[in-house]
Amino acid sequence: MRQVVIITGASDGIGAELARQMAQRAGGQLALVLAARSADKLEQVAQQCRQLGAEVLVRPTDVGQEEACRGLIADTVAKYGRIDTLVNNAGMSAHALLEEVTDMAWYEQLMRINLWGSAWCTHAALPHLKASRGRIVVVSSLAGLVGLPGRTAYSATKFAMTGFFEALRIELQPHGVSVTLTYPGVVATEIRYRGFNARGQAAGQSGLDERGAMSIEECARLIRVGTEKRQREVVMSAKGKLARWMKLVAPGLVDKLALAALNKDVRPH
Repeated sequence: MRQVVIITGASDGIGAELARQMAQRAGGQLALVLAARSADKLEQVAQQCRQLGAEVLVRPTDVGQEEACRGLIADTVAKYGRIDTLVNNAGMSAHALLEEVTDMAWYEQLMRINLWGSAWCTHAALPHLKASRGRIVVVSSLAGLVGLPGRTAYSATKFAMTGFFEALRIELQPHGVSVTLTYPGVVATEIRYRGFNARGQAAGQSGLDERGAMSIEECARLIRVGTEKRQREVVMSAKGKLARWMKLVAPGLVDKLALAALNKDVRPH
């Protein structure tokens, strides 16, 4: 029986690479449902996964819309009759100092995409995941563990995801459904360049120091392994693990390190 895996945000970056790695590993034992806004990009990823032996359903989806999220789950069940793994990967970045923001409407939009998109998909998939004793995987961020300057909006969405899915993990333990929260640091994707700036427009540059960014391939591998092993958490870098614990014993130092991580071109003066 094929394992049915839904990946949101699968048109490029981490989601696309995760799909390829899963297809390469499971081949004919896997049915992938790839969701994102761009049908053309999804189809390119789908073709790569099919060549590796996976069956693939392309399902264009805007996770910022509840109806689209619920439709994604309904279409998956209609075609395959089950869901084994839901990977909540779709998300958007943002970088802006709060004092530079004049209209906070995009803060609300960011929350719809990052938190509510994951929540809507998960809520709709819940009975099917309970039936299969399946897996929920969440792609959060180190910004969901440690607040970063210029990331008031983004950190808020990621901290919210952490709280939501940590609580859900406990609710689902009696049903055999695992919840794996993953916390990438700086990964070599375009997400920060496409994210919101203070005006709610595409930033066009990263607000973080990109030197030493983790490769997409390594990030996806860590998520895939964490999913297979049903790990509670995957904190992906030594810096991230250290910052998490230093926050408890030396919070002032963590603040200084967070400020130092900013791109010097966007650092407050």
